Amino acid sequence: MTTLLQVTGLTKRFGDKTVVDAIDFSLDEHTSTALIGPNGAGKTTTLSMLTGLLKPSLGSIKMSYGDIRANIGFLPQYPQFQPWLSALEFTEMAAKLSGVPAKKAKQEAQKTLEFVGLGNDLHKKIATFSGGMKQRLGISQAIVHKPKLLLLDEPVSALDPVGRREVLDLLKGLQQETTILYSTHILNDAEEMTDQLLFLRHGKLVEQGTLQEVRQRFDEPSYGVEFSTQEEAQRFASQSPFTCTVNGCYVNVAIENEQPSMQQLLERLTAYPYAVRNVARQTASLEEIFMKVAKRT
Repeated sequence: MTTLLQVTGLTKRFGDKTVVDAIDFSLDEHTSTALIGPNGAGKTTTLSMLTGLLKPSLGSIKMSYGDIRANIGFLPQYPQFQPWLSALEFTEMAAKLSGVPAKKAKQEAQKTLEFVGLGNDLHKKIATFSGGMKQRLGISQAIVHKPKLLLLDEPVSALDPVGRREVLDLLKGLQQETTILYSTHILNDAEEMTDQLLFLRHGKLVEQGTLQEVRQRFDEPSYGVEFSTQEEAQRFASQSPFTCTVNGCYVNVAIENEQPSMQQLLERLTAYPYAVRNVARQTASLEEIFMKVAKRT
């Protein structure tokens, strides 16, 4: 893959407070990267430095296509719209401000609105839009000039489940056209749509890598066994040679040095008349991994 963006030693201080502390990362073209962390971790400050809204105290930001500000699209966490404008008028204005020639701006705005699913709402006033429609409109203004890098600050945090699903599906499609870096504290979203994870905590980049790489470093593999009753779960755990943790009708069986295998576990379960409902290998969720990262740092 071709590296699009290289960030080295990026630091932001406000007085004697360091908000972003010497972080390094790179973004490959046509990938999606999640900037993860709790509120106050430095996510918005990092994005603001990448967009040029804030000047770094130290460090460098280098883009393979030259000036980063000429090649990015940005959707802030709380975008502002002119409610008296139509979707087409707003996106056309954004296109012109982003350098699209005036003769092409309206055409590009219409094509972009159709792409984000607002083709039937071109002439509707923004004042009538739902939260999900406004977020689609915000994405439209961020991509109308075909940026190489799309920066999104908490793009779905304020949406209901339906709106969040629509926007996530849209962002997945956008990855074919551009590179995406988005901040989020909703870890389920990051787990669903990301090639790379960047964990920020107190301004420091404490962990990074693909989801698979991070899981390999922090996952504690196990099997989950669901029994019909709590009594059955307790009985199995008390008689089992494996390391077990009981939670109601569920038993978590730890995998230590690749033991037990699934076959060994199933043989143990079928050797006695246990009332088993389900058996599955379990993988730590991104939220569980993040809690381990947070505790470690």
